[in-house]
Amino acid sequence: MPFLAGCRAIVPAFACQHSDLLLYLVPSAALAFLIRLLAGTHPFFFLFTVAGTICHELAHFTVGLLTGARPSSLTIIPRRVGHNWELGSVTLMRVRWYNAAPAALAPFLIIALPLLVARWRTTPGWTFQPVDLAIAFALAPQFLSFWPSRVDWRIALRSWPYLLIIGAVAALASAVRPSLFQFVRP
Repeated sequence: MPFLAGCRAIVPAFACQHSDLLLYLVPSAALAFLIRLLAGTHPFFFLFTVAGTICHELAHFTVGLLTGARPSSLTIIPRRVGHNWELGSVTLMRVRWYNAAPAALAPFLIIALPLLVARWRTTPGWTFQPVDLAIAFALAPQFLSFWPSRVDWRIALRSWPYLLIIGAVAALASAVRPSLFQFVRP
């Protein structure tokens, strides 16, 4: 049930339909923002990012394994690289055009974890309980870790042939069924 009566006038329908779920995630997102601000001030705050780092690197490892990229090592021990910190890494031995983007952009899958937990906690109707504060602390690092790093984006660029395939399929689909791409009806 949406918590705002005139919700659809303000935000998209999706947000209105899932307002409880989104409201449940606000404390986690706020904690993620706070952790991001504090992580640069002292190495102690890296402790709050460990769960997210583990999920991020496991996503690379798992998708790399499933797509044939042959992951050979995984580390979550932070190390200094220049002026920045590298919180973890996965070494992939066989990165090809067809598996580069899936393996490199795998951390996007992490955002499903907070959404699934929020759905689980809000489905029967919910009231905020003390356990939800602990869950908020556990979910906050996931918001920090789902975005791929610069290195991940560079590796994903090796999959540029996918753009040609997607373009060819879209052109074929629009030739066969022009109404598929008609977004505005007269």
